[in-house]
This record gives sequence, C-alpha cells and structure tokens, in this order.
Amino acid sequence: MDVRVCGMFSAAVLIRLVLLLFGVYQDQNLQLKYTDVDYHVFTDASRFITQGESPYSRSTFRYTPLLALILTPNVLLTAHFGKLLFVACDLLSGLLVLRLLALRGASHSTACVCCGLWLLNPLPIGVSTRGNAESLLAVLVLSTLLCLESRRRTSAAILFGLSVHMKIYPVTYALPIALSLAEAPSRKRGLIQNLIRCFSKDLLLFAAVSGSVFLALNVTFYCIYGWDFLHETYLYHVTRRDIRHNFSPYFYLLYLTAERSWSGSLALVCFLPQLLLLLLSSLAFRSDLPFCCFLHTAIFVSFNKVCTSQYFLWYLCLLPVVLPRLTLSLRRGFGLLLLWFVGQALWLSPAYYLEFEGWNSFALIWMAGLLFLLINSLILGQIICHYRPVEAQQKKTD
Repeated sequence: MDVRVCGMFSAAVLIRLVLLLFGVYQDQNLQLKYTDVDYHVFTDASRFITQGESPYSRSTFRYTPLLALILTPNVLLTAHFGKLLFVACDLLSGLLVLRLLALRGASHSTACVCCGLWLLNPLPIGVSTRGNAESLLAVLVLSTLLCLESRRRTSAAILFGLSVHMKIYPVTYALPIALSLAEAPSRKRGLIQNLIRCFSKDLLLFAAVSGSVFLALNVTFYCIYGWDFLHETYLYHVTRRDIRHNFSPYFYLLYLTAERSWSGSLALVCFLPQLLLLLLSSLAFRSDLPFCCFLHTAIFVSFNKVCTSQYFLWYLCLLPVVLPRLTLSLRRGFGLLLLWFVGQALWLSPAYYLEFEGWNSFALIWMAGLLFLLINSLILGQIICHYRPVEAQQKKTD
C-alpha cells in the first residue's frame, strides 16, 4: 500500500475508534443511546447460547444462530467485541473494494477515490459503530464477487452459500451468477444442445458447492433448534408484514389491511414487481456481474415491502465498484446525490412528527415514500443510461 492508501485507512480507523469511544460515553451518560437496539438483541441471543439455551429465547432475534455464535465473545470477553468486529468488517470491505477495482482495470487513483467513498462514508461508519451487523454481509458479498472476478469459483461458491445463509437477499444474485457461468448459446446448434451447453461444468460445480454449504448449515441448525430456526431466520422475512413506518411504498397499504384475512397473501403479491425487475436486469446485464448485482440489490431494497436506512448499505457497498464505469458528469452526479438526500429528508420530517409528537402523519409518510421510490428509480435509470459496460471499455483498450 502507498502513503495515500495508508493515510486513508488510518483516517477511517481513527474516525471509527473515536465514535466507538463516544458511543460508550453516550450510552453511560445520556438518555438517548448511541448503540443500536439490535446489538443488544445479538448480545442477549449470544448469552442464551452460552447458557446452553436457544438464541430464539430472545423474542426479537430473527437471524441465523451463526451470528449469535460469532458474537459469544460479547458475553465471554467484552460487550464491545461485536462492534469491533463490525468495524473491522467495515474496513475490510474497503480493502475488498480496492482489490475489485484493481482487478476490473481501474487506475490506482480512481480506485483510491472510490474506496474512500466507502471508508469515509458517514452511513457505514455510523451503522457499524452503533453495532449493526450489515458490514458482515458486505464482506461476504464483496468477497464472493472478488473470487468470481478472479475465477476462484470454489471459494466464491462457499462464500455465496454462507452469504445466503446469513441473510436471504443475496439469493437474488443466483440468476446473474448462473448466467455469467453458463456457456453462451451458438446459432449452429439446436435448442436442446444449447440448453445442455448452459449447464456448464463451472455452473454445476458452483451450484453443488454453494448448495451444499447452504444446506449443511441449515440442516445443522434445524437439528439443534428445530422449527424456530426456519421460521425466524427465513420464513418470517418472507411473510413479514411490517406496519410500522418505513421507506417502503407498501407500508401504508399493509398497515391499512393488517386485520384483513387476505393480508398475508397481499404481502406475498408485493414480491411480484421485484421478481419481474430482477429477471429483466439479469437478462440485460449478465455480462457485467458486479453491476448486475448492484442493480439487483438496489431494486430489491427500493421495491421491498420493508425498507429501512440500514438496507441502503446492501447496495452502497457495491456502488464504489461500478462508479469508475459511469460517464456521469460531476455536476449531474452531485445533483442526483442531493436529490437522494432530499427524498430522505422529506420522508424523515413526517416520520419525526409521528414518532415523537404523536401526529397522525401516516398518509404523508406514505406519499414521501412513493416520492423516494420515484427518486431511486430516476437515479437507477440515470446510472443505467450512463454506464459503460465491460465490453465497451475492453474494446476501447484493445
């Protein structure tokens, strides 16, 4: 690493350590706590495991038991272990972004700037130092892409199986990964022969290894914790109907129909726009896997039936990887960024009055959520229109 990269990582470490120390002070001295409530949920679940009980004895723990196992040092060593781990994963994500950009042909200066956009970004800094586990997923997803880009497919398959086990949303990458590993059809061959060619050796190996990792973990935890594991880790998130205010365009609809007998079916219908858009983006951008995964994640988050600010990290960790291929001007880029922040501010205003002042502002929150969806759709459209695919860049260099 050169001086510039070392300085950037040193600044990133220093900022996170200062916030960790400030968080300890705020938790001990102020009424408004710095630590995320989920961090206490993780710690309680880990405590139950150290006592030989189920982590699901903690009523709101809806994650894999693997996360509680990883965080048992919160109970055995220090309550700050998990935050230090999440910060370390946050920093490792920056390093993985740097490696991915170098592998994709970005210049060193461009790679440093894009990496800095993650390392010095207030959102991932705040999320990891407050004790949220999203940085773990960022590391797994970026590591999977790095292994695929460097053709280490067995390692990629192991990481992908682990990613889907930890949190279900990376399963949306299965189709673009499969399309990228399948052999291209040939006009000289018939339909049946081309279909057979699609199931290449690399694709079958990837499916077998990732599927084995996923099944092995799930079978193991099912044998230990039974139905609670399957329901809280996966099924709850599929059938979830969160009627609390969030950025989702569906939240008000689900809120109004919460007592109806068909509300569960409605929650499942909400997945249809996601599935259609994910299918179309896979077919259109399968040749550039990181960009396709970025689009998948942004679409999944924007059109999900539950959407909170921490979900934004799912696609923000991939944004630095695709930035060097964008032909957007700085003026337009900053304009879109400002528009994204304005959309959040317009949502946060009525949300504040609902949560802290007790005003009935559900309709305003819903309208702000719809506006934020339109803003996200506009930004994604601009990114797609101004994205230079891998083939175009390779032809230029050739």
